[in-house]
Amino acid sequence: MKIKYEAIDIFSGCGGVSCGLSLAGFKVKLAVEIEKHAVDTYLSYGPLNKVNVLNDDVCNLSGEQILKAAKIKKDDIYLFAGCPPCQNFSRQNPLNKNKSIDERKKLLFEFLRLIEEIMPPFILMENVPGIKTNFNKEILSEFLQRLKKHYYVREDVLNAANYGVPQARKRFVLHAVRNDISEELKSIGFSFDLPKATHNKTGSNGLQKWKTVREAIDDLPAIKAGEEYVDDGKIHNHKCAGLTDKNLKRIKAIRKNGGSRNGLPKELILNCHKKKDENGNVFSGHGDVYGIMDPDKPAPTITGGCLCYSKGRYGHYSQDRAISIREAARLQTFPDNFVFSNFLTDSALQIGNAVPIDLVKASGEVFKAAIRSIKIKRAKEKMNNIEL
Repeated sequence: MKIKYEAIDIFSGCGGVSCGLSLAGFKVKLAVEIEKHAVDTYLSYGPLNKVNVLNDDVCNLSGEQILKAAKIKKDDIYLFAGCPPCQNFSRQNPLNKNKSIDERKKLLFEFLRLIEEIMPPFILMENVPGIKTNFNKEILSEFLQRLKKHYYVREDVLNAANYGVPQARKRFVLHAVRNDISEELKSIGFSFDLPKATHNKTGSNGLQKWKTVREAIDDLPAIKAGEEYVDDGKIHNHKCAGLTDKNLKRIKAIRKNGGSRNGLPKELILNCHKKKDENGNVFSGHGDVYGIMDPDKPAPTITGGCLCYSKGRYGHYSQDRAISIREAARLQTFPDNFVFSNFLTDSALQIGNAVPIDLVKASGEVFKAAIRSIKIKRAKEKMNNIEL
């Protein structure tokens, strides 16, 4: 029997979740994204260019409208995925200190509203690990309490590096199955859970070793700061930001002295890194700023500032420049035929805000197996009833 694996992707961004699910074998029937540039990028990726994408605010949509736009019936077996914007759950965002709990939880609970309206059989949600901190404890507890009334839930903070992503990035991952479907799965001995790790730091216990920055990007052609590599169309977005003369001196000095800005000579240290508090201690700030990636480890977390050398450890390990758009995309495990805008700011935000593709794919495989098990079970029961 031919089995259809269908999904809806809410807060889809440029298509990270949809891409991962499509690679796992899902057909994404609908995506919803408010940001027009992200929608343009989403639709430029071949396997997603026929997806019905609503360029709208989730808050404006009802569950009924979403199912209708997806051409999915309420009792179909499908996956409902969503990654509500995570900025409100980060303590590193100074704006959050002045926001009320109601403001910070708004979009997460819009996602929950849609779940309660349509009661999908399967749910995938991802977010920043900070959603599990004490700062957000009240919000997450209420969300899970309401969700668990109708769903069996598995959730944890996972390291993307453990799923073949060449990046040490932690994500809160939630898998949920509606209670009636959960009972069906139990009846056939299916264990519904989070994806099992395929990699670890040392390559021990039958797992593969973490993928490294070098493995991910070393085959790409060398370019200079501010350049773009242009060929016959096989390599897209291999373009990086320019560097001032002073930052060129910094990156060369840092490379010679251990890869961190701690190795800068006094004349190249930024003034903001020389400031002292009332006790005479130097304000250190973020230690990764102006750093160079270690080629033989997974990359640090790729953020919306990943193409800017001054915003993190985003210096190339052997070339005097920041990483390129394509290199950042590879570190997020986007396929090479997933093409971004050549505007550095737009691409950095889209890539940094996406969930690592291979982490989503790992989740997709779990849901695919569960959906397959349910559909085969029901098909057998139908055949038995016919025979009777």
